[in-house]
Amino acid sequence: MVLFQRCLLRHLVLGQRGSNFGKQSFPTPAWTPNKIHPCQISNYGFSYYCTASAGRERTLIAVKPDGVQRRLVGQIIQRFEQRGFKLVGMKMLKAPEDLLSQHYHNLQKKSFYPYLLCYMTSGPVVVMVWEGFNVVQTSRMMVGSTNPAEAQPGTVRGDFSIHVSRNVVHASDSVAGAEREIQLWFNGRELIDWDCCDHNIVCEL
Repeated sequence: MVLFQRCLLRHLVLGQRGSNFGKQSFPTPAWTPNKIHPCQISNYGFSYYCTASAGRERTLIAVKPDGVQRRLVGQIIQRFEQRGFKLVGMKMLKAPEDLLSQHYHNLQKKSFYPYLLCYMTSGPVVVMVWEGFNVVQTSRMMVGSTNPAEAQPGTVRGDFSIHVSRNVVHASDSVAGAEREIQLWFNGRELIDWDCCDHNIVCEL
């Protein structure tokens, strides 16, 4: 009985290409991908494919003027790359007030808004779009609490900032918010769709 089970398991794993075993083919997944990724994952005879758009989520990350002045851009990029996210857009600019007013539209009635504008126009910012599975929520965790005094060690703000008025970096707070902010800061031609060679190593979907 044990020998039979081992033989059957071996048969399922290898798929027995070209054999007459049962004259049956293994079922295909219920979904049909739009684009088959070059990497094919096989698991006990069943074939699953990763698509270029499967699980794709994008978020906007901006290194604020204090982070740029302190030359923290490289370290922040490194954290997102090491986590496994893919950079699809990046640029450095002096943000105009009209752009910032749209970005911070929900804060315009706050008493600190004029100081926020002064801070964000005091120097260049580096704005990035990162792509990956659950990237919006994960990025918020990586960045840490808005108030650096409450941010956990190991987060960007917990490691590089001490006061809420200079909290180094911005991260989109929701998928819908990320979509709005990305459209605000980037046009379609500035974002690159590309296949990362470690896609299936970092995340299996």
